Amino acid sequence: MFKSVKTGLGLACVLAVMAGCSSTDTEDTGNAMVDTTPPPVVEETPVQEVAVPLDNVVYFDFDQSLLKPSTRELLIKHADRMRAATTGTVRLEGHADELGTREYNLALGERRANAVRDFLVLQGVNAANLEVISYGEERPAQEGSSESARAMNRRVVIN
Repeated sequence: MFKSVKTGLGLACVLAVMAGCSSTDTEDTGNAMVDTTPPPVVEETPVQEVAVPLDNVVYFDFDQSLLKPSTRELLIKHADRMRAATTGTVRLEGHADELGTREYNLALGERRANAVRDFLVLQGVNAANLEVISYGEERPAQEGSSESARAMNRRVVIN
């Protein structure tokens, strides 16, 4: 009998502890007022696209005015931006290295700038927004007579 009393007291203690740990709902839903106002509308400001600067120089091989395949992707990106910006004139400055006569280099710089212009027009850029000028060998990007200096001077600068 002592064993059953002891077991009963143990069971009562466990039940008392469990009853003390249980939570009860203290919210009185019968008298609570419900807020029916909608949450405030938060207007998001539009995210402005940040223009990543594009390289503005297109290089050419010696005595050539043909566009390299690697430069066409760059020119397509320029064409996309030029079509989006409907105002303003873009100047295409043709250049050459110092090899050849002054007259020949002026003509070569013009052919190079025209090649860039023609490609941009094929991409949908308005030709009236493009200005072509040739400086020939008169404005070198890099001074010197080395092949690396000459390669830097065979170019069209997009301004």
